Amino acid sequence: MSKGKYRLLGGEVSYFTGKTRSYLRFKEIPFDEVLATRDVYKNEIVPRVGFPVVPVLITPDDETLQDTTVIIDALEEKYPVASVYPVTPKQHLLALLLELFGDEWMKLPAMHYRWNYNMEFVVAEFGALSRPDLGKEEQLEVGRRTSKNFAGSLPFLGVTEATTAAIEESYEALLKHLNVHFEKYQFLFGDRLSIGDLGLIGPLYAHLYRDPASGEIMQHLAPRVVEWVKRMYDPEPGAGEFLADDVIPDSLDPIIQRMVDEQFPVLKDTICKLEEWLDRHTEEDIPRAIGMHEFTLLKNTHKEVTEQRGIFPYQQWMFQRAHDYYNTLDEESRRTIDSYLTPFGALELLQTPIRHRLRIENFNLVRA
Repeated sequence: MSKGKYRLLGGEVSYFTGKTRSYLRFKEIPFDEVLATRDVYKNEIVPRVGFPVVPVLITPDDETLQDTTVIIDALEEKYPVASVYPVTPKQHLLALLLELFGDEWMKLPAMHYRWNYNMEFVVAEFGALSRPDLGKEEQLEVGRRTSKNFAGSLPFLGVTEATTAAIEESYEALLKHLNVHFEKYQFLFGDRLSIGDLGLIGPLYAHLYRDPASGEIMQHLAPRVVEWVKRMYDPEPGAGEFLADDVIPDSLDPIIQRMVDEQFPVLKDTICKLEEWLDRHTEEDIPRAIGMHEFTLLKNTHKEVTEQRGIFPYQQWMFQRAHDYYNTLDEESRRTIDSYLTPFGALELLQTPIRHRLRIENFNLVRA
């Protein structure tokens, strides 16, 4: 690699830029953050990637990386010291699953609170990011235009009038459980941040801490989570160790259970529906979504709320990482994980075969 800095194209308002920024700072990788203005999208991002998206990381050798998991895995090969991946089986698998939970399932509260509670603030942020050259009123108009697609995506994610109360109850319960955990531990698995922490920081920083209305909720309900967000935003480079002996703190149990109860059924049905779609569409490119399916949230702990949401193939690609890890473990490690995960009801999904595998090529999902 030639000498020089990486360039991170993104912004403070961006869900996934926060994940990448935390990683780069933790690994002490030299980088400059470049605001993804309209001109940056037009002149750099779209020519390099083919579509508008952030974050994009440009290496000192002018290689373009996109997708936070792809970015982190590529950098882990070059900067292996203080890996964000635990080496012990339970911690490693749970870190992968919690990354997926943060990246994909936490979009529900993140998008709900942003567009139903913080609209005015975010419109101003989007306008200022896109057109820093304009005055405030003109920026607001730009922000309104650029925000429409994001705000309009809520029903496709499953955020509707029928689900908002359940989303809020689920999120507030998650905050309280995380708050209990962070009273004792710096990060999910001890004193070193993991890929699981990085999955959670995307929604919990940019949307749920930084946006003012949701930020007040976090400050009120979960001050220890606020402290964790600040540690993640500016982590001590390379610091800390994961808990010894592959320990998973009991304080993570309700968080793991919530992930299994809410997200795992969606992942299972996504894999099933995608398999059917790929059998029928053998020559077509894989779209961002392949239809709609039902999902269920728990309200007031017991009452179920059912709604429709999009079926996103990308989620299978993310899950494949945990699935592959579990299914390539040696027999002793598998028995240990089976014993640990059985009470949560998590094994069926991990043991479900994936017939049509996916990979990312040229920034798009393709058949493996």
